[in-house]
Amino acid sequence: MLLEVIATTVSDAVTAERYGADRIELITGILEGGLTPSLGLIEAVREAVSIPVRVMVRPHARSFRYDPADAETMLRDIRHIARVGGLSLVTGMLRSDRTVDEELLVRVLEAAGGMEVTYHRAFDEVRDQPEALETLKRYPQITDILTSGGSPVATSPEGVSRIAVLERLAAGSSLSILAGSGLNAGVLKDFLARTAVRRVHFGSAVREDGDPLRSIDPGRLEAVRVILKP
Repeated sequence: MLLEVIATTVSDAVTAERYGADRIELITGILEGGLTPSLGLIEAVREAVSIPVRVMVRPHARSFRYDPADAETMLRDIRHIARVGGLSLVTGMLRSDRTVDEELLVRVLEAAGGMEVTYHRAFDEVRDQPEALETLKRYPQITDILTSGGSPVATSPEGVSRIAVLERLAAGSSLSILAGSGLNAGVLKDFLARTAVRRVHFGSAVREDGDPLRSIDPGRLEAVRVILKP
């Protein structure tokens, strides 16, 4: 069972590693759903922890549709991240018809070289999630789909039925479903039993008072880790 935890600072990353995270999603702009962090923060976090770090590549929070200038910004960021080394990526892009923007996706994967990729919650805005999953299956470099199972304002517990379907559809492929949004220690055990997912993503629920703008709470994170132990 993989536990991914959002970090927005170096201290977040260090605390996450110390108290049970298996992987970090490094972002800025947590209230906007995550934006590309600074190069200095990326370098500092990579130096501070030994667990895997996935870096958000998202140039703005207006939508998941990107014009040519946005795309060039993303590719530049990816080249900088690649030079840091030892990292992987979190990104996602859509066309105006709410399908996966494969043209930009291919360019991003090429720029990423050998880095693995999570396709983030742009997936919760696609017109047809099973269709989008089949599209993403064509790219083995994409290892995770972060989803709450539907609407971007829905939570994973609300999307439990859809997540269970997506987990079955992803079986046997290079993709894993990474369930996130709205999970906490109180609902986690039942959620895992109902979906069979093996990867979960935590943000606010493991922070002090559940506040996204506060620090990671070791006690909350340890409570989640205990549930996830075999």
